[in-house]
Amino acid sequence: MKYLISSSSKPAYLQLYEQLREDIFKGNYVYGARLPSKRLLSEELGISVITAEHALSLLCEEGYAQSRERKGYFVIFREGEVFSAPSVACKPRPHAEKAKAEYEFPFSVFARTVRRTLSDYGEELFEKSPNMGCIELRQELSRYLARSRGIKVLPEQIIIGSGSEYLYGFVMEMLGREKIFAIEKPSYDKIRKVYLAGGAKIRELDLGKDGIESSELKLTDADVLHITPYRSFPSGVTATLSKKREYLRWAEMKGRFLVEDDFESEFTLSRKPEDTLFSMTSGENVIYVNTFSRSVAPSIRAGYMVLPQSLLPLYETKLGFYSCTVPRLEQMVLASFLSEGDLERHINRVRRKLRKTEE
Repeated sequence: MKYLISSSSKPAYLQLYEQLREDIFKGNYVYGARLPSKRLLSEELGISVITAEHALSLLCEEGYAQSRERKGYFVIFREGEVFSAPSVACKPRPHAEKAKAEYEFPFSVFARTVRRTLSDYGEELFEKSPNMGCIELRQELSRYLARSRGIKVLPEQIIIGSGSEYLYGFVMEMLGREKIFAIEKPSYDKIRKVYLAGGAKIRELDLGKDGIESSELKLTDADVLHITPYRSFPSGVTATLSKKREYLRWAEMKGRFLVEDDFESEFTLSRKPEDTLFSMTSGENVIYVNTFSRSVAPSIRAGYMVLPQSLLPLYETKLGFYSCTVPRLEQMVLASFLSEGDLERHINRVRRKLRKTEE
C-alpha cells in the first residue's frame, strides 16, 4: 500500500481521495479496475472504515468510480473519453425566491463587521482603492482560494471589480474584441449581452446532460470558451470531471482560453468543494471569475478575477489604468469576513441546510 496519511490540517478522507484520484489519472487503475476495499485501506493506513468509505464515496460522486453491491468500487473514468450522447432535456433551476432564505448571510454579522471596520480604519476608508483592489482583500482571497478551492495564486494575480458582468468586459478587452467567444446554450443571458455589447463575435454551443456537447466543442471556431461548470443557469447542468478535462484539452491549442465562471459553486451539495479548472491545470490559459453577490448578498457588487501569471503583463498594458470600481469600505468588510472565517461558516451552514433539504 503506497498511500500515506499525514498529520496535516487536511482531513484524512480528502488526502486519501486525492491520492486515489491521482492514481486513476496516471492509469495505475484503468477503466474497469477494482479499487482497494475500504477495509483494506482502513487496516493498511490506520484510519477508520468510515474515513476510507468517505474517500471512495467522493470518487463515486465525482464520476471516477462506481460502487457495486457486495463487489466493491470500480473505476469508470477514462482519460480522453469523448461522450457523444444526444442532448437531454435540462431541468431548470428552482425559482430563486424559493431558495433565497437559505442563502442569506447573517445581517447581525454584516452590521457588526461594518461598524468595526468604520472604527478601525476611520477616514482611511475615504482614500482611493489601488487599481487592482485593496491588498488586504486580495491577500485574504489568495488564502481563501488556496484552502477552499485548491487555487494557489499570489495576491497580484487577483483583480477586484464590481461584479461578474463588469469583469466579463475586462476579459473581452484584455484578450481582444477580435476574438470569437463561445458560450453555453442556454446560458446566463448577461454573458451573451456583455460580449455582444462590446462588439465581440459569439458562438452558442448546446449543453448536454454533462456540459457542452463534445461534437459542438470539436467543430467550434471559437478562441475563448466561457463556461459555468457548476449548475449552469438556467439549465442546472453541472459539468462532470470528464467534461472539465475535455474543456482543458480543448484549450491546449495555442491562443485558446477558458473563462471559468464559478458562480454559486461554494454551495455544492457534495461533501468536498467542486474541482476548479484553474486548479486542475498547470497551463496558463484559464481565467477564473467569481463574485460575492451569492455568498454574501446581491447588493454586494464585488467580484474578483484570477489571472494566470502569463496574462499579467497583458492586463497591465491594456487595463492597468482602470480605477477599482468597488469602494474601499466594502472591500475591507469582505476582507474581514474572510480573515475572521465568517464567510466560510456561512457557506458551511448553508451547505448543511441544503443537504438536509435534499435528504
